[in-house]
Amino acid sequence: MSQFPSKDAILQWIAENPTQTTKRDIARAFGIKGAARIDLKAMLRELEAEGKLPGRTHSRRDTDILPPVSVLEVTGPDADGDLYARPLEWQGAGDEPRILMLAQRGEPALGAGDRLLARLTEVRGEVHSHEGRRIGTPQQRIIGIFRKGAEGGRIMPIDKGSDTQWTVTSSNDGGAKDGELVEAEQAGPKGRLGLPKARITARLGDPTAPRAVSLIAIHQHGIPDHFPDVVLAEAEKVAVEADLTGREDLRHLPLITIDPSDARDRDDACLAQLDPDPKNPGGFILWVAIADVAHFVRPQSELDREARKRGNSTYFPDRVVPMLPDRLSGDLCSLHEDVPRACLAVRMRIDATGHKIDHGFHRGLMQSRASLAYEEVQAAMDGLEVPKVAPLLDEVIRPLYAAYAALMQARARRQPLELDLPERRIEIDAQGQVTSVAFKERLDAHKLIEEFMVLANVCAAETLIAKRTPLLFRVHEEPNPQKLDALREIAQSAGMVLAKGQVLKTSHLNRLLEQAEGTDHDELINMSTLRSMTQAYYNAENFGHFGLALINYAHFTSPIRRYSDLIVHRGLITAHGWGRDGLSVEDIERLDDTAIMISDTERRSMMAERDTTDRYLAAFLADRVGAEMEGRISGIARFGVFVKLTETGADALIPIRTLGQEFFHYDADSQTLMGADSGTLIGLGQRVTVKLSEVAPVTGGLLAELVKLDDRFLPKGPIKGRGGPVRRKQGAARATAAKAKRKVSRTRR
Repeated sequence: MSQFPSKDAILQWIAENPTQTTKRDIARAFGIKGAARIDLKAMLRELEAEGKLPGRTHSRRDTDILPPVSVLEVTGPDADGDLYARPLEWQGAGDEPRILMLAQRGEPALGAGDRLLARLTEVRGEVHSHEGRRIGTPQQRIIGIFRKGAEGGRIMPIDKGSDTQWTVTSSNDGGAKDGELVEAEQAGPKGRLGLPKARITARLGDPTAPRAVSLIAIHQHGIPDHFPDVVLAEAEKVAVEADLTGREDLRHLPLITIDPSDARDRDDACLAQLDPDPKNPGGFILWVAIADVAHFVRPQSELDREARKRGNSTYFPDRVVPMLPDRLSGDLCSLHEDVPRACLAVRMRIDATGHKIDHGFHRGLMQSRASLAYEEVQAAMDGLEVPKVAPLLDEVIRPLYAAYAALMQARARRQPLELDLPERRIEIDAQGQVTSVAFKERLDAHKLIEEFMVLANVCAAETLIAKRTPLLFRVHEEPNPQKLDALREIAQSAGMVLAKGQVLKTSHLNRLLEQAEGTDHDELINMSTLRSMTQAYYNAENFGHFGLALINYAHFTSPIRRYSDLIVHRGLITAHGWGRDGLSVEDIERLDDTAIMISDTERRSMMAERDTTDRYLAAFLADRVGAEMEGRISGIARFGVFVKLTETGADALIPIRTLGQEFFHYDADSQTLMGADSGTLIGLGQRVTVKLSEVAPVTGGLLAELVKLDDRFLPKGPIKGRGGPVRRKQGAARATAAKAKRKVSRTRR
């Protein structure tokens, strides 16, 4: 007889097989026979009494009443953008109920077709109306490479953190060919070979085809990449250029846009002028104008529902999955040069030291003088001849840099977190092949725009707070004590100090970063500080922004690519009485749900972008297996050492079994590995030379062998001793741990 299942295993089976929930079905699935069926019956009764078991076909319950816990399938958003689901086992005489899904913070966003176990609450006064809160996980989405076999085949994982394979019968292979990228869903429990079963639901093509890398991430993370016809039709319908009706004429202002050289959408323009007020000597008037997306994307429209569902645009090296159709994002809502464009603008006055004196918002019509790239603006300021920038240099560019210098004084007083983490830039050719990997240069032109945008975002938050208008804040809470303790350990191991016993401020972290600047531990301390931070998110309540050292902060400057900014724009329209395209009643009622949804979609995009970068880097390094490369240790785990390669920024894993001819003791507190015989200490930040031993472009995984540690060679070969790894007594393990800690302590001093 098979091992008797747990309650959790039974609930998981029911969630995956909602139409097979009788005692006989469950007994057959788990191989329960004979007297053990009595125990199964008792367990099912306990689950029913606990309210955890969806109604089974032999239950005597009222078939017109849903049980408190049911298996649901998400049907998608309705016309108002609310997410609904249907019960998979409805036996009532009337229409099946619709279940409103309530979003909960920290949970992945649900999409049409997801299945999950949910707790239901009937809403009074509405027939067959329920609210559902998930208590189980959605049915797993499987993305992998199909390998055809004699009686079906297997799906091989493409996640570098997974080694699970899935069996597929011939009847469930969907006609997939060997080597194809496929999408599948779980089709049953583990089979005879101990592997779970899957059913192929979509064939995604050749995983090695040009630009397939980002396609893998799009499907793997469930990012919507095709606009419904009704959304595209509405985009064409609203595509009428705005005029001066209800707007101020701002076309006389010499506003410009500064963006990456390959930018397709330009949603922010800026301007700096000397303040003529004699009471503000050396001060400036700053303008930041943002595309008026709210004029085109009205609440509860098809465009609005689709934008809310997407939450944000997602950027890959080879493509962009936009939040809005190109008719808007690349055209009418893009501030192209010499074209009148609708905008929301903020006029700000600062003094000579960057302190903001006052500000005011305007709904207007602007016309950009030029669409410039960061590199050409910086080159012109550095004295090079740039024909496109030269006519604007004295009137527009130099005042921008002068105002930026003032804002940097205010920044120095505020002390936001000053992390220095180079960003990789992956260049892709027309065939989708990686041509180069380099680190993006951080120019003053980049920093200038960032400072202008931060100030504009502060103004938006302050205005909506003052006018008591609902909004979505960008929240970044301070690190939790556990993560700070871990950062202190890492800092101490590098001979640096992060003081304890005080209210943490960003200035304390900046002092740590200053200690590391220019040392061998520079990148390690920056990365460790970043890892100690909590993740920023959106919220209808204001908890401040720790990283920026700001009390009030909201996203206002990118409504083309972030739904949060569109909500803030609508709030400003409502607060100023500028029209009927401001916040709707529905926007306000579901502000909390919207905050959770778009925080989830932002995290989804970040994971997809990271996975795509890893796969492109692996593809770039695929022909360099066997080559030696320089790097630094960026992570220590029981199973191995992570190394960040200097040239590309890619992360490679050195399995612990390959480290040398001795047992290595892992110390979680000091983040070190120590050789039990030689005392060799391996820790964060050490310089290493590695040999690339294995590359898996489909998963993005890199394996390496350690060649040199701080210019020293380590012995190679298997661990000493017979029968595999050396097993040490508990006392010996404690002694080794103490030895490691003493050595780390001496290093700190």
